[in-house]
Amino acid sequence: MTEQKPDIQKKRRLPRKITPTLLRNAALYYLQRYSSSSENLREVLTRRVRRAERHHETDREEAALWIDDIVQGFQKSGLLDDRTYAEARVQSMFRQGRSRRLMILELRKKGVAPDVIESALASLASEKPAPDRSAAIRYARRRRLGPYRTKSREDYRDRDMAAVARAGFDYETARRVIDAETAESLEEDPLQD
Repeated sequence: MTEQKPDIQKKRRLPRKITPTLLRNAALYYLQRYSSSSENLREVLTRRVRRAERHHETDREEAALWIDDIVQGFQKSGLLDDRTYAEARVQSMFRQGRSRRLMILELRKKGVAPDVIESALASLASEKPAPDRSAAIRYARRRRLGPYRTKSREDYRDRDMAAVARAGFDYETARRVIDAETAESLEEDPLQD
């Protein structure tokens, strides 16, 4: 018989005591990997403080001031810009085929101000004709719905309509995309009926 080794659980490393330098380095490291809104970075750093607070004596108010200073400093230096972040995220979500509704929800969740969100969406609308309809076409193509379906379209129409609706598109947009005769006709002019 072979001897079984006991289960060895990895011990999670204890967080270090919070200092302004540690928070600043953590923020820089986070921004190297991810783009972020100011409020999202503030939330990331606050979570780090809360985690360290369980193991070390930490003054929350003092840490909150440090976080505010870091975020304001990054905004002044240009490392954090909510307007640029929102515009980039809107472009990315548009390419993925996300609806206007989902874009708004995602950006609100990241703490972007409503006027900045509207500005980013207006910028997209000025670049792309009928951005919601174009995004619905991209979504249908990616998920192989409606005219992109290889199986019998009639059998799956209701499912396809429901999928497009769950993705945040209105009924009229879903109907136009799913009921299009061919994928080519749909992609030729996204504004036509």
